Amino acid sequence: MPELPEVETAKNGITPPLLGKAIQSITINRPNLRIPFPKNMKQSLEGQKCINLRRRGKYIWIDFENNLTLVIHLGMSGSLTIDKTTSSPHDHVVFTIQDGTTITYNDPRRFGMMFFVETGKEHNHKAFLNMGPEPLSNDLNAIYLIQKLINKKSPIKTALLDQSIVAGIGNIYACEALYRANISPLRPSNDITEEEATELIIYIRDILNEAIISGGSSLRDHRQADGTLGYFQHTFDVYDREGQTCKITGDKIIRITQSGRSTFYCPEKQM
Repeated sequence: MPELPEVETAKNGITPPLLGKAIQSITINRPNLRIPFPKNMKQSLEGQKCINLRRRGKYIWIDFENNLTLVIHLGMSGSLTIDKTTSSPHDHVVFTIQDGTTITYNDPRRFGMMFFVETGKEHNHKAFLNMGPEPLSNDLNAIYLIQKLINKKSPIKTALLDQSIVAGIGNIYACEALYRANISPLRPSNDITEEEATELIIYIRDILNEAIISGGSSLRDHRQADGTLGYFQHTFDVYDREGQTCKITGDKIIRITQSGRSTFYCPEKQM
């Protein structure tokens, strides 16, 4: 599933051709993804100018001049591509901009979604009502994180994936941040000290920013808006490196399953 860096990369990629321009037409090739498309999507957006693009957690928010915000979630395999040169049966929505540029939403597994919210009232929607702070903002700090973890006995890796605690972090970047912070993914959340929380937040931000600069991680489906691959996967320390050597200790990286997700870590480094 695209995580914060991949979604930020997608949002940044479609901003230059879309911002300040009107939607000329929308082609919708199926009735739904995970949920039905808004019934009035074509009528509501055709002819409307895009005035802003934002990201919240793993969602893209596109604001239009008619006070509607189109929310896009990429699901497991969604992507947004500018001026796609080849067609696919998985091209579910095509936005044509006033200058003829196209932005194609492709999603082979169809776990993505699109829906409307009223601009300025996004946080009242059920998808965002209980969402935690952005990890790249000052709202995420050690005091906040400790308060959220103090009564949780679940593993710290599981807690980091909880979008009500921190928004946008997924499996890849939780594994990588815990590795850099020398924290075992098996540690109980309420065992994390304030000093460890402070360091963990620093590493979370470092990794997310590095991944954004690298265009995200392309493991299966993620591509940037121009169709090129991200390349942060080439710098992974532990994720998807089961059986390989830890760059610090020389020991083997192992894989375990937590809450149905694969966790990769170095037991010798992460205590």
